[in-house]
Amino acid sequence: MGSGAIAAMASGLAPATGALEKFNFQSIWLNDPEFIGYMIAIDNGYYAAQGLSVNYMPGGPDVIPEAALLSGKADISLTNLTGSVKAWEKGAPLRIIGTQYQKSPIGVISLEKANINGPKDLVGKTVACPPLSLATFQAVLKVAGVARDQVRVVPFTFDPTPLVRGDIDAVVEFVTELPFLIEQKGGKKTSYFLFWDVGLPLFIDLVTVTSDTLKAKRSQLVKFLRASRQGWMENNADPTKYPAKYADTWFKGNGISLAAENFYNRTQISLMSNPKGLFTIDAAAIDSSLAALEHVGLTGSKEMFDLTLLAEL
Repeated sequence: MGSGAIAAMASGLAPATGALEKFNFQSIWLNDPEFIGYMIAIDNGYYAAQGLSVNYMPGGPDVIPEAALLSGKADISLTNLTGSVKAWEKGAPLRIIGTQYQKSPIGVISLEKANINGPKDLVGKTVACPPLSLATFQAVLKVAGVARDQVRVVPFTFDPTPLVRGDIDAVVEFVTELPFLIEQKGGKKTSYFLFWDVGLPLFIDLVTVTSDTLKAKRSQLVKFLRASRQGWMENNADPTKYPAKYADTWFKGNGISLAAENFYNRTQISLMSNPKGLFTIDAAAIDSSLAALEHVGLTGSKEMFDLTLLAEL
């Protein structure tokens, strides 16, 4: 009996009988705590108990999740709303069946003493922003009525040193790790605000499939969501347990310290939580997110969402 089956039995799950069905899962970025729930579901046999053998494929800067779906390389993938809508506008038959994050973790991080609490506080300031986030950051400024030329924007390469030194005033990045690194490196308190909370509620880490996969593999998708939810519940019960366990396996070589991974893992829990359960997407949030797309020049549709699978978990 394999370790996954043993773990499944220990958790109260009966391992599925017969051959497991291979299921290809495309992640959206490099291995870190953002995806730890899926790793736990693999290692603890939760997918196996549902009859699935999940092939986890890491993402990265050169990976386009929508392309993995459309080419048939992946059965299921995590995507960001903007990328999926761009593909949808070109005729891609994508369907969103859930969301990992209830609120996107991307925001503006600054030193606490700078008293930057919202977009209007950025007037006259210098902000470091990754190129991939520039359009959404500019949309945040637009929504707040701040002209682009009122904020100096410079490139950001995930080095907190310029912010600690005072060379820049703020950084656009996920709030799940950088605040910890800044405080660790410079001993200075940070604060942040989320794009989501200042008028740009755009979903990220959406659970996405093609319409063909939804039709042909609906029962397997339900099983994937069910086991993934269990993996995340296991993680969230003790967010310091698995980062340490995975230091030499899933997370090996990612350049993130254990302390930073623990911070990341704890911080993201509140951004993922929904009283109806992980992956739930509330109708009001869909409306708000679709409306926010207009600020980045995109037009989505409710037809992209099929939330009926969530009722089967």
